[in-house]
Amino acid sequence: MSGGADALPDYELLELVLFRAIPRQDVKPLARRLIDKFGDYNGVLSANPRELSKLHGVGDAVIVELKIVEAAAQRLARSRVMERHAVTSWDALIAYCRTVMAHREVEQFRILFLDRRNVLIADEEQARGTVDHVPVYPREVVKRALELNASAVILVHNHPSGDPTPSDSDIVMTRRIDEAAAALGITVHDHIIVGRSGELSFRATGHL
Repeated sequence: MSGGADALPDYELLELVLFRAIPRQDVKPLARRLIDKFGDYNGVLSANPRELSKLHGVGDAVIVELKIVEAAAQRLARSRVMERHAVTSWDALIAYCRTVMAHREVEQFRILFLDRRNVLIADEEQARGTVDHVPVYPREVVKRALELNASAVILVHNHPSGDPTPSDSDIVMTRRIDEAAAALGITVHDHIIVGRSGELSFRATGHL
């Protein structure tokens, strides 16, 4: 309580969560196994329930507790960006995208919709695909922006491989969305790729 979350290493924070699901037991060995298996605290929270259940000592109570914490983390991160100016809350926006998408096992494509003041008015998952591909249709992106009366969008998707480097298809798809949006007066501010090793901005790297 005095040191805050930063005072605890990942495995100790995970121990506190596990103790709620498995009271009156030493949960340190399980916390260590989870960290070893999934990499870090965020990886454990984001892990697929099916993969979690394969680990000795992980039952339904543990999975439910982990998923409750994951949902709370996502909602907290989302509350820090919704109805906020995208530029002035950029770090929080990136943190939200990382929280929601960095550890996903399949590609997910999200769209952040902005109004004329660049305030975030909606955040929606547009498509979900495989481990290395997600189908995205420029017509659907623009159609949804018009329905929400959005003036601009930020595109976001993840790379389950962990490497945020854009593929050729990522670049082509982004240009097609940008062209379709521009024809109707909608601005594509950026396309962010989220990976475990970091994030990449199309705008910052000259791809947009």
